[in-house]
Amino acid sequence: MKKLFLSLAACCAVLGATSAAQASDTLTKIRESGIVVLGVRDGAPPLSYTNGGDNYAGYHVELCQRILAGIQRDLNLPKFTTKFQVVTSTNRIPLVQNGTVDIECGTTTNNLARQEQVAFALTTYVTEIRMVVKAISGISSMSQLKGRPVATTAGSTGGKALRIYRRSTGLDVNELVSKDHAESFLLLESGRADAFVIDDNIAAGNISMAKNPDEYRLTGEVLSVEPIALMMRKDDPGFKKAVDDQIRKLMLSGEFAKLYDKWFVQPIPPKGIAVNLPMGSTLKNLISSPNDKAAETYEKM
Repeated sequence: MKKLFLSLAACCAVLGATSAAQASDTLTKIRESGIVVLGVRDGAPPLSYTNGGDNYAGYHVELCQRILAGIQRDLNLPKFTTKFQVVTSTNRIPLVQNGTVDIECGTTTNNLARQEQVAFALTTYVTEIRMVVKAISGISSMSQLKGRPVATTAGSTGGKALRIYRRSTGLDVNELVSKDHAESFLLLESGRADAFVIDDNIAAGNISMAKNPDEYRLTGEVLSVEPIALMMRKDDPGFKKAVDDQIRKLMLSGEFAKLYDKWFVQPIPPKGIAVNLPMGSTLKNLISSPNDKAAETYEKM
């Protein structure tokens, strides 16, 4: 009886391992289910945002769509349906880990802590963390925020960068933590916060979507420079390679630069206002020499 129990336990262990392996094999999952789930943000223009209802758009959303179309073509996958799953800064990693999301097309910084939990594609954006303020405030430096309410988003690297800055300088501010970027910007817009500390692209995107974009400006010291990348499940090298291969093709063909220009320089929906963030020299260099290095390594390059 004991041997039978051990045998059954061993079988269960093998089946469990097989099931886990299958669950982590995203290409097999897509092939068998005919569905791929994209993790998107609903308030992080121009990378990933809602354009009304269930219509999601942005630089990383379109990049993911192009990548998946290329994978389908090159690997002869049957046609599949693309679905969107809205994620936040706090739940994006768990939703990728548990298989709810196949590829996260948002605003996630690639860092060493996150690499322990998930995998990242090649870097497709490099951001500077700064603050956005109302133009009439006269605020141009972090030191001017002493004693003032400052908005950050839960789980964001903007909030982390602000707390590191506060510890190193002793700056005393009233940090107001919101559940998402749209809510954080609303705190600034409504006057409940005097600044919103976040990635420059998210700040610029929210400014472009504001009722009166000219009332806001991106300013202050650069608190952190970080690589942003698409996020996938860990230990699925086949899917990561397929994604990275498509990114390289887009970079080599020049389509990647055109896609960047479309979302960061040209007017974007729904208001037809441009974000006006031309590609910086760092990302230009990454096009000629792509990598998936973490922020901690990147800052030492």
